[in-house]
Parts: sequence; structure tokens; C-alpha cells
Amino acid sequence: MNIILLSGGSGLRLWPLSNSIRSKQFLKLFKTDNDSYESMAQRVYRQIRTVSPDIGITIATGEDQVSTIRNQLGNDVDICIEPCRRDTFPAIVLAAAYLHDIKGVDLSESIAVCPVDPYVDDDYYRSVIKLIGSVKNDSGKLMLLGVEPTYPSEKYGYIIPDNGDSVSHVRRFVEKPDGESAGKYIEQGALWNAGVFAFCLGYIIEKSHKLIEYTDYHDLLTKYESLEKISFDYAVSEKETNIDVMRYKGEWRDVGTWNMMSEVMSENVKGNALLDDKCENTHVINELGIPLLCMGCKNMIVAASNDGILVSEKEASGYMKPYVEKLGNMAMFAEKSWGTFTVLDVQLNSMTVSIYLKKGHAMKYHSHEQRSEIWTIVSGKGYVIVDDVKKNIGTGDTVSIHKGVKHLIYAESDMNIIEIQIGESINVKDKRTFPDILSNRS
Repeated sequence: MNIILLSGGSGLRLWPLSNSIRSKQFLKLFKTDNDSYESMAQRVYRQIRTVSPDIGITIATGEDQVSTIRNQLGNDVDICIEPCRRDTFPAIVLAAAYLHDIKGVDLSESIAVCPVDPYVDDDYYRSVIKLIGSVKNDSGKLMLLGVEPTYPSEKYGYIIPDNGDSVSHVRRFVEKPDGESAGKYIEQGALWNAGVFAFCLGYIIEKSHKLIEYTDYHDLLTKYESLEKISFDYAVSEKETNIDVMRYKGEWRDVGTWNMMSEVMSENVKGNALLDDKCENTHVINELGIPLLCMGCKNMIVAASNDGILVSEKEASGYMKPYVEKLGNMAMFAEKSWGTFTVLDVQLNSMTVSIYLKKGHAMKYHSHEQRSEIWTIVSGKGYVIVDDVKKNIGTGDTVSIHKGVKHLIYAESDMNIIEIQIGESINVKDKRTFPDILSNRS
């Protein structure tokens, strides 16, 4: 059995903590039993491993999320990288081709596709495993997981089953109806469409060849940018006749806005913040290194990061996307496979960045044509390679790298570094990478 986790999203609805690089599923807002915090992606991955330790998990995502995924889930996590975003049907087809052609998964293998970001309990994934088992002996079957609604939401699509049995044939789909219509559908036994599909691998491979002209995974990869943007529901589910839905009655929340996120947070304050005794139903998340004081706030969300500060009434926070789009700010924080970087200051011809480099990790060997860099080692030890010359470094040392010079830094212990970038053009695209040089050194 295999699960494909779909990881996408632009991060605008949970601004300023989320951004174009750090989508909502990577925000570490959920307290664990050992008083640390985990993200939605970490929580989902852990839950699946708890329910089914040996199941194969592949994450389908874009290149911009790979470093964050590896940072949070480790370098061994299996990732299928989309060259660009083309909606859920092309993403699922690419992941299916990857499983078959690259991983060698047999066409008879049962597969489930799930979003990476629902807030659920472990029973949800037990239902997903059961769903996978239900298509094991039927290569032409498509199964869905439908969530029993708790209220007539206008934000979700609905599955209309033939009856109220635990497993029922799907009569039709309804895409995000108004509240009144949603209430009527619920009275008829309608279910929320959770975006969970199960099928045999051969099923989706066969379907994809009818809609896309390609030979194998590598051919599909080269044609990916030209594929039609279309959801799996529109391309497959709504046209399928041999399709059933399994009911799920349990906790399921799409925490896509601050209002919904605050409902599942275990505490009202995360970070350096203080609320007076007149505050009611107010949540504060502070990632800045300065204190934050709230007085007399009622039904409010306050979120602060290097990307900006949000002060919003909870219900209104769900409608902030067009306003965030107008801001157009660059991402000031990102997680990488090797650690994190935080932008501290931006001037006309310079940018100052705080870097955390994890023990045993290194940046890629690279150079910049438009800027020079100065590294100051705040703590830790390791070595730099500058134009193929190795030099040991430690706390208090400074390294200067001129334009066009190849360089990397390797951490022999956890390292904190202040990097000052200087140049008339400072741009994330100004980076040329070179082959791995560390594997050739002892």
C-alpha cells in the first residue's frame, strides 16, 4: 500500500507566518507531548506512520517546498517534484508515474491520495488505510472518503451518496454551494469532499493515458508545463461511474485561515507575548525577538513575524488574501534542508541575514555574479571551501567572499552565522551551483 500526500499552497491566508516558501502546512503551531512544536506536515506524517508504520509515503510538491520538507521530515522522505503547478490531476498522475517507473511499484498496488494539511485524529488515517484495502481486488474501482458535515459550510464541495450506508455509490458532486443549499444537501445525507481518493495504481495510469499523451515518467516530466490545469475531481471523479464513497465520522478540520487555526491551537499565546485579563478569545503568535502586549482584545488574531504584523478580528482574517497580495513582500524567513535563514535588514545595496546551519550539513557549492558576501560566525565550528581551498572556522571568525567566487560552509556543530550581502543587485536568482565537492574530500 502507498499514500501520496499532496503538498501545495501559496500561504497567503496565514500571513505573516506563511509566505510563498513557507506554506501553512509547515508552520510549527501544534504543541507535542514533550512541549516542542510540530507543523501540520510533521503531524500528518507522524500520524500515518503511527497507524501504518510500513506504508509507502510519497509527497507530491513543487521545487520551492522541497528544502522545507527535508528540513522537517528528514532527507529520507520520498518526494515527487512537480516542475510547476498544474493542479491536482497532473500532480497525481506524475506521482503515480513516479511510483511505477522510478520506484517500481506494481500496477496492482493500492494507492490513496490525501492532502497534507487536514487537522484530524488517528482514526482518520485508519479510515484511509481501510479505504485503500477496499480497492485492492477491484482494478476499475475509485473510492472516496466523505466527511460527515458538522454545519452547512460554503467553503467545501459536497458528495451526494445514494444512501446513508457506511459505503455507498456516489450519485453526484456539488461544488461549494451557498449556505441554504448546503443545509438541504446535508439533510439528504451529503458529505464533505475531503479530497481523498483510493484506487489501484493501474487505474490512474490507464486513465491518464486517455487524457495525456506520454510514454513514461521522464516523458511526462518534460511535457508537464504544457499540461492542462485541472483538478482530479473534474478530470476523473465526476466522470466516473464505478465510484463509491466511504463515510467518515470524526474530527476533520481544514485549518486554512487564522480563525480556523486558532480553534485547534492548544494555547492562546505562542512566543513572547502578554495578554491582560480583559482579553477574550484572542490568540497571539509572535516570532519576533521583541515583546508583544495585547490589552482588552476580544475575538482577535495577532500574528507577528519578519514578514509583517497582522492584527485582525478572527472572522475577518479569513478574507485577507487580496490585501496580502497587494503587499507583495519578499519572504523573510525560510526553512532549508540544511537549516533556516531569517532576513534581518534590507537596505538599498545590502541585506543582512541570520543563518542557522545544522550539524553535519552544508550549503550547496555556489557563486553569485551580482553580489559579495561577508560571513561572521556567531557560534559553532566547521569549515569553508572558497574556490576549492578549505579553511577551518569557528566562533568570532569572519569570511569574505567576492563576486564570482565559489563557496560553501560545512557545519561540524550547529552554527549561527550572520551574512551580509552587498551589491547593486541582490536577488535570489543570482546563484550558480556547482557539482558536490564534499564527497571528494575526507
